Amino acid sequence: MRIVVAPDSFKESMTAVQAARAMAAGIRDVLPSCAVARVPVSDGGEGFAEAVTAAWGASWREVTTVDALGRPRIAGFGLDGERAVVDLASSVGLEHVAPGERDVMRSSTLGLGRVIAAAVDARARSLLIGLGGSASNDMGLGMLVALGARCLDGEGGEVEPVPAELSRIRSIDAEPARRRLEGISITVAGDVTNPLTGPHGAAAVFGPQKGLTEPAITRVDGEMARLADVLGLSQWVSRPGTGAAGGTAFALAAVLGAQLATGIDHLTRVVGLREQLNGADLLLTGEGALDGQSLDGKAVSGVLRLAHECRVPSIVFAGRVSMGVQARRRLADLGARDIVQISDPSEPLETSLRRGPDHLRRAVAHALRQ
Repeated sequence: MRIVVAPDSFKESMTAVQAARAMAAGIRDVLPSCAVARVPVSDGGEGFAEAVTAAWGASWREVTTVDALGRPRIAGFGLDGERAVVDLASSVGLEHVAPGERDVMRSSTLGLGRVIAAAVDARARSLLIGLGGSASNDMGLGMLVALGARCLDGEGGEVEPVPAELSRIRSIDAEPARRRLEGISITVAGDVTNPLTGPHGAAAVFGPQKGLTEPAITRVDGEMARLADVLGLSQWVSRPGTGAAGGTAFALAAVLGAQLATGIDHLTRVVGLREQLNGADLLLTGEGALDGQSLDGKAVSGVLRLAHECRVPSIVFAGRVSMGVQARRRLADLGARDIVQISDPSEPLETSLRRGPDHLRRAVAHALRQ
């Protein structure tokens, strides 16, 4: 028997790599001679770089950078020869800022730019950048500044690249950033198709979950449209995908020439998931919270679709399940034989998160015995 395990991360509990390890342990508790293929996945957010690094068999390089509020932290990137993989979540992700400390108006992507710069300094000529889980809404200006760009006021003074200061910016010199990445191929993997601005843009759709109020949404949205015009790139504001990660995708694609790709679809090709599924008897996948959004471009839905195409039945595991009958039916149509909640609802959340790997291992073993 051969089983493929391809989980996403269980946020605040396990990375995708740790979840895959726990699933494999649960399988061997019941089927010690079973062949297990571990293929951790991510839709471009938390754990993306780690998952790709594992699939490539690449080395992991740590980088001293900053979080979204400019505080020191350690992030990293995977390096395999001249190709590197980076994700925004490991440096300026929302999970690195405690709920009471979150301030999107003072947050930026500067930390991501520093990780990208480190990958370039390591002689990477091809960059795969995962976007997702962002704490900022700075349209990627912080990242550009870290790569050498300058945001200037009317008198030529430097302006901090955060939403609270966007109205002070009168010109942006992006050429140093373009030169820094000249000749480097960039592919961006994200899980959203929203444009930079407008009613479906970065500020309007994702701003509220980061703390933007209604007046601030209108202000930031307008400033991003104005600054795109300052850059001579106003034609990009309505393009699908440019609103990913608070507009960071706009900076990467419009300013730096990156190609935009759907996160999970791109990742399944990168890690060779289809090849792993060929001839498999079962797929195990999962994520921290399984809900209606899990079916809309997220990692689990992408993995299930691919398994369904390969005619491999699947079981889905989650820390928390909140799905209606219709959503469950859609999962069943994708070949999911069962949906398993790994935690006990009566257990305190903090305990469940801490014991996530043990819970997942036991849930997998129990499901296979069933």
